[in-house]
Amino acid sequence: MPRAIWSGAISFGLVNVPVKLYSATSPKTVRFNQLHAADGGRLKQKRVCAIDGAEVPFEEIVKGYEVSPDRYVVITQDELDALDPRATKTIDVEEFVDLSEIDPVYYDSAYHVAPATGGAKAYRLLLSAMEDAGKVAICRFVLRTRQQLCALRPAGGVMMLSTMLFGDEVNSPERLDELEALGEIEANEREVAMARQLIDSLSAPFEPLRFRDDYRERVLELIERKASGEEITVQPTADAPTEVPDLMAALEASLATVRAGDSDRPEPVATRRRARRAPARAARARAAAK
Repeated sequence: MPRAIWSGAISFGLVNVPVKLYSATSPKTVRFNQLHAADGGRLKQKRVCAIDGAEVPFEEIVKGYEVSPDRYVVITQDELDALDPRATKTIDVEEFVDLSEIDPVYYDSAYHVAPATGGAKAYRLLLSAMEDAGKVAICRFVLRTRQQLCALRPAGGVMMLSTMLFGDEVNSPERLDELEALGEIEANEREVAMARQLIDSLSAPFEPLRFRDDYRERVLELIERKASGEEITVQPTADAPTEVPDLMAALEASLATVRAGDSDRPEPVATRRRARRAPARAARARAAAK
């Protein structure tokens, strides 16, 4: 059985709902250790002073915040502890909003919320009320000494909690100079219509299990082959020449590819590869017709 990472209560007005949090995701990343190429020994990191070059023991290390180049303000652990948010063991609901009002860029980590002992009835009440209202609760709580902003929402008959970034942690796209060119460009109706046809032809219900991390699987396969003693020969790959796309030709070729396919929808990655090659194919076809 999974282990709860937090237990407490949802504070909803004068109502407390005892709950537990469980991680909703398990990111799968292939992790490597750094080894010495000469003998295969694992490398260890040492903390070395930049001034005298001496290795510094852990008990002599303090925290410093750089306020200007090579100028630091030293902060003690006691000073930080005095500022730590009070761990109240409650998820405090501050307001309710529509789910559509929250841009996904604000979401961070996701957790399943389960009722704790004695909290099932209150949990069901809050869940049913939120489902009926179509609302998401914006809350605050303390997780691992850090105050978190979070969204509490119904999801398939249970409640889920997603920690969120604060407003000043999200970068505005207005800072991107490249977006200024968009004001000078307009897509004509025919281009929009063809792009919409391509979108419609590739539309499907979202099935998360259809999408796999192909790169991670290939890395694990490589590790397994090398661990079994197989000698691997890496073939050099040449970079494909960059071509300026003919937008209409790419749209036409993409639509033709999708329409000519069988009932099994191609994987999105393969479709994108064909779309990238479409301008070259269309250009060769036009040249042959001349």
